[in-house]
Amino acid sequence: MSRLEMRDLVIDVPGRDDGRALSLTLAPGQVWGVLGPNGAGKTTLLHTLAGLRLPRRGELLLDGRPLTELGRRNVARALGLVFQDSQDGFPATVRETALIGRHPWLSPWQMEGGEDLRLAEAALERLDVAHLAERLVSTLSGGERQRLAIATVLTQGPTIWLADEPTNHLDLHHQTAVMALLAEQAAAGHAVMMCLHDLNLAARWCDHLLLLYPDGEACWGPRHMMLETRALERLYGQRLATAEIDGAPVFVPAR
Repeated sequence: MSRLEMRDLVIDVPGRDDGRALSLTLAPGQVWGVLGPNGAGKTTLLHTLAGLRLPRRGELLLDGRPLTELGRRNVARALGLVFQDSQDGFPATVRETALIGRHPWLSPWQMEGGEDLRLAEAALERLDVAHLAERLVSTLSGGERQRLAIATVLTQGPTIWLADEPTNHLDLHHQTAVMALLAEQAAAGHAVMMCLHDLNLAARWCDHLLLLYPDGEACWGPRHMMLETRALERLYGQRLATAEIDGAPVFVPAR
């Protein structure tokens, strides 16, 4: 299983001075939650980790090798990115879209085979969109598109998941199902890092947290060390009331 290491990494957020350099490792079996207000750089961080943006400075290593030295096909076999929102590039069905996840594993001009189709069908079933397989993506609701995006990455089969607001547009049932899926990926030895706005999802499902502040400051560590009310109130500029349910902390805005 793969490891993704940040060494003195500074993400390039336009209009902002250098923030704190990030030096941490996303290791197999871990579930990292990235928390912070709008504009703190959460999406920029994930896009940088996926190799879609260059950092301002620092190194990013995949299994000990600089990400910039690896071919895109090799990177795509290890890293899977769930975007916050998806765009329709061209007309395609739900099944055809899920099969895009197999492209890193195919040679140029190679068509998908039976095993690729099996993986795609299983992923669609897992994300509760198999019944939409023949539908055009353009006809889907926001929640259905989000589940399809996650199914496409599941079809891809990466060992490191980078998910930007994976529960975006999802109802409560499907939020829980997606978070359980990501936890299962970690339990199978994969690594997960996801951006979240919901503190309570992070408190329940993540074992490590990275807090990104708007001024570029950051702190990170195991969940039990990071879920400190004063730190979270400073992060969001919002007073919080806390409680405990089933042994886990719950946070709600205080009046």
